[in-house]
Amino acid sequence: MTDHDSSQPLPPLPGHSSRGRLERILRQGDFAITAELNPPDSADPNKVYEQASVFEGWVDGINATDGSGANCHMSSMAICALLTRTGHAPVMQISCRDHNRIAIQGNVLGAAAMGVNNILCLTGDGVQAGDQPGAKPVFDLDSLSLLATIKQMRDESRFLSGRKITEPPQVFLGAAANPFAPPHDFRAKRLQKKINAGAQFIQTQYCFDIPMLENYMAQVRDLGLDEKCFILVGVGPLASAKSARWIRANVPGIHIPDSVISRLEGADDQKREGRNLCIEIIQQLHEMKGVAGIHVMAYRQEELVSDIVHQSGVLKGRKPWRKEVNPGDYAAAEAMEAILHEVD
Repeated sequence: MTDHDSSQPLPPLPGHSSRGRLERILRQGDFAITAELNPPDSADPNKVYEQASVFEGWVDGINATDGSGANCHMSSMAICALLTRTGHAPVMQISCRDHNRIAIQGNVLGAAAMGVNNILCLTGDGVQAGDQPGAKPVFDLDSLSLLATIKQMRDESRFLSGRKITEPPQVFLGAAANPFAPPHDFRAKRLQKKINAGAQFIQTQYCFDIPMLENYMAQVRDLGLDEKCFILVGVGPLASAKSARWIRANVPGIHIPDSVISRLEGADDQKREGRNLCIEIIQQLHEMKGVAGIHVMAYRQEELVSDIVHQSGVLKGRKPWRKEVNPGDYAAAEAMEAILHEVD
């Protein structure tokens, strides 16, 4: 039995804004690992459970994308709700492209009520990037105003209208950054704006160019931003030189140097070489000052994540755990016990 009042959510740990695993790992100084789940085009919850199972024991958080690339899939909120049922630590992405401020604030409360502790705030790709370019975009907010909105909900217990929130969402706020997109000298200052708006952790675009990232991180450190938020650098395995060329030509914001493509082209097994390159980059990131972790994006290669993380050695014996108690578990357990007594 616990003496916790099951009618009230557990408070955040001291110095934390959530009860989430990802925030605990980062604040205790461990090198954190998150991964991205490829959302299904299905209403079957087992698709989510199957895809998430490959990450068990290897990651500290799982991102559920929100219509990435302006394409429709199962919603981020639904995926996160399913992940909390099985003890995973989800990161709910919110894209301003598809939701106005009323819907966003309601979704934040709903997600927090279901045990979602991490939210990544995104402006979102334009609808022209997806397979339904005739859709009407919203963009009522952008990533900066979205961060500020959720921060106000959490810290001041108020909606944007000023109306009181009776129980604020306990959430760890994140944002995206792209150190590799021009103008490069502007990127660290853009990060500063997101931190000032409320970002506590950052997940970056794919890194395939360590020297370019080092220049960015030097600017970040000069501004003291690495001490104000946790930076998780995006990584992922390239399947082949052909796919790398296609990504570079067709996916905005991804920078892949010629040297990387040449290395893949010269390999007998290009998929294995892409995995080895990813492992090497992770090991270099682990030693880079100001980098708090990695965000692994292995699109259609999710089965490689465990091997990549293991071979990189960055966990140093630490094994990310799977099950954690959500604040609602106490109330749910007592409600189920009461039902069973009534049945008896």
